[in-house]
Amino acid sequence: MTTGWEPRPADGADSGEWRPALDVPAPGQQRRWTVLLRWLLLLPQFIAVFLLSFVAFFVAIVGWFAALVLGRLPDGIADFLGGVLVYQTRVSASAALLVDRYPPFAFDDPEYPVQIELRRTPLNRLAVFFRLILVIPAAIIGSFAASGWFVLSWVFWLICLILGRLPDPVFGATAAVVRYRMRLSAYMYLLTPVYPKGILGDEAGPAALQAPSATRPLVLDTGGKVLVWVFLALGLAGQLTSGTVDYDSDVDYQYAPVAPADRW
Repeated sequence: MTTGWEPRPADGADSGEWRPALDVPAPGQQRRWTVLLRWLLLLPQFIAVFLLSFVAFFVAIVGWFAALVLGRLPDGIADFLGGVLVYQTRVSASAALLVDRYPPFAFDDPEYPVQIELRRTPLNRLAVFFRLILVIPAAIIGSFAASGWFVLSWVFWLICLILGRLPDPVFGATAAVVRYRMRLSAYMYLLTPVYPKGILGDEAGPAALQAPSATRPLVLDTGGKVLVWVFLALGLAGQLTSGTVDYDSDVDYQYAPVAPADRW
C-alpha cells in the first residue's frame, strides 16, 4: 500500500522498534462552512468506520491465533487491518479538524494529506498472548486523553470557526492524541510489536529540520504539552465523576471523535 505498509523485512532486519508514524500537513486555512458542518458531513464516514471496525474485530481475532503460531500476522490479514487503520485515522483527523479535505472512501489514496506508515515486523508470541493485558495502561491513557479532548472540542471548533484554522498548540495537542490512539489501535491489531508512546510528542532534534510533515516528528511547544496534560486531567476527572454520579443520558463520552473506531 502506498500509505506506507512496507513489505516484511528480510530475516534479521532490525526494525522491531519502528513506531507507526502519522503524517499530517501543517495547520492551514480551512473553509468555515466545512468546519461548521464537519461532523454532519462525516456521518457517512462514521458509518463506514463502524462497519469496517466491526469486521476488523473478528479479523483481528483470527490474526491473534495466526500470530501465536507464525510469530507474525499473515499478509492478507495485515493488509486488511492496516487498511482499516488508515481509514480510521483519516476520519479521526478530519473529525478533529486537523485537515479540511474530505476523507476518501478508500484504503489507499496517496494524494490525501493524512497518511500513516506501518512496517511489518516479527511479533513476540508471549506478548501476543498477553496483548489484552499489556495494553491496559496505554488504553487508559488513550481514553483519558480522548475524553479530555472531547470536553474541550467545542472550544476548538469555535476557535477554528472564527479563525479559519487551528492555532499551533491546539493542532499539536490534537495531533498527539490522534497519533497515540492510532498507535494504540495498531498495537491492538498486532500491526506493531512496539508499545504505544508519544502522547507528549517527540523530542526536537536534527530530524525536525528535514521533517516530511508537521507530525513527523511531532514536536509540541509548551502550550501543546500543557493542553495534553489538561486533556489527561479532564479525562481522569471525568472517570472519577462518572464512578460516583449516575447519569440519565445514554450518551457515552468515553471516546472522543478523534478515535471513533475505538469507540465502536
